[in-house]
Amino acid sequence: MNKFFGLAVLLAFLALAQARAAEWRMDPAGSRLEFIATFEKTPAPGVFKEFDVRLRFDPLRPAGSSLDVIIQVASADMASTDINTAIAGIEWFDFAGHPRAEYHATDIRPVPTAPQSNRFVARGTLKLKGVQQPVELGFSWSAEAGGVTMEGEFIAKRGRFGIGSGEWARTDVIGPDVVVKFRVRLRKVL
Repeated sequence: MNKFFGLAVLLAFLALAQARAAEWRMDPAGSRLEFIATFEKTPAPGVFKEFDVRLRFDPLRPAGSSLDVIIQVASADMASTDINTAIAGIEWFDFAGHPRAEYHATDIRPVPTAPQSNRFVARGTLKLKGVQQPVELGFSWSAEAGGVTMEGEFIAKRGRFGIGSGEWARTDVIGPDVVVKFRVRLRKVL
């Protein structure tokens, strides 16, 4: 009887190990996180140079997956010394008071209406400038030699996070929406 119990425990353990989603880590050299605001209806692009992505995910069985993103907000670069100085201030990103932003999701599902089977949506929480808001993050999942790429975009409402406060809260000069685009190269953790 003990042999059968031991065998059953071993088989259950092996089944759990196989069912566990793969762990993925970002390859910084192949990854990019950019944002596009609007100034007087003209695109004003920028990038976050320092960020990290950790993912536990199996595209064939996304239940139980998780996505964690940490962004060093002070790495924001809008290709202008004057603008970079301004966005560091309390009215914008407040680098000193809120040096990082975080996105955490534990609900990742396939997009049922997508024509391809490589489209997913992560439902999680974005914490930026001390404010937490739910954010749905749509992405594609593409296998490549030596890894995978997840790519997508979403729209962040800057006012909900207090980005552009005071005289900048109005949306006639700086638009209310910021498009966030990402292309993240991931490698499986062995």
